[in-house]
Amino acid sequence: MKEGQTLWTKEELILAVNLYCKLPFGKMHKGNADIIALSQIIERSPSAVARKLGNFASFDPSLKARGIKGLPNTSKLDGEVWNEFYNNWDASLLASEDLLAQKKHTTIEALNNINLDDLPKEGKEKQRLVKTRVNQSVFRSVVLATYNSACCITGINNPELLIASHIVPWSKDQTNRLNPMNGLCLNALHDKAFDSGLITIDADDYTIKISSKLKSKKPTESIEQYFLKLEGKSIQLPDKFLPAKELLKQHNEFFKS
Repeated sequence: MKEGQTLWTKEELILAVNLYCKLPFGKMHKGNADIIALSQIIERSPSAVARKLGNFASFDPSLKARGIKGLPNTSKLDGEVWNEFYNNWDASLLASEDLLAQKKHTTIEALNNINLDDLPKEGKEKQRLVKTRVNQSVFRSVVLATYNSACCITGINNPELLIASHIVPWSKDQTNRLNPMNGLCLNALHDKAFDSGLITIDADDYTIKISSKLKSKKPTESIEQYFLKLEGKSIQLPDKFLPAKELLKQHNEFFKS
């Protein structure tokens, strides 16, 4: 460590991983507004925050698989915090959101723009609904950042048309609800088809498969254009957090071939 530098605390590292999850890999530089904002919260320079995100990138197996190396000189604590997230995304991401809200002197609901007006005023049902909405907001932020806010099938990049789609549904796997590798960024049409099992992504090579239910003898022009032409094409893979093959295999089995 250079003279004058101070060791990163666990809280600072937790906030840095939180930001790592929410930024496209290509935007992790000192001029990024979100990096500047975090640097002000933890009283470190934007360059220091950007370097720390680069350190975390060195642990990311998705980047390693693509031959991309993060920055060296990671600490033991860096690895411990990364592993806490990687082994328990749901608890770690929510805890990091709570911490970020505290540092910003706000609530986790306000941080995630959760509208409370249509919820019960109190009670367990309100708590359940608030937690669900926060989870969905965090998952959406991470998945859209992972795919650089573009549908991995069509390239549509209008956020209002994009869905953070779970590979294994929210209701069927409580351990991977916030796992970014259980997410795909899809436009609303293909999200619905994916959820219905009419399309899937092959776990072996990330190519698109179309159900025979859409392959009628005389398919309409729209079915031909929006589905049949996609058969066998590869999705646009993210730079980090590749879709987990073991989760895609579960969807492949659900797929209505």
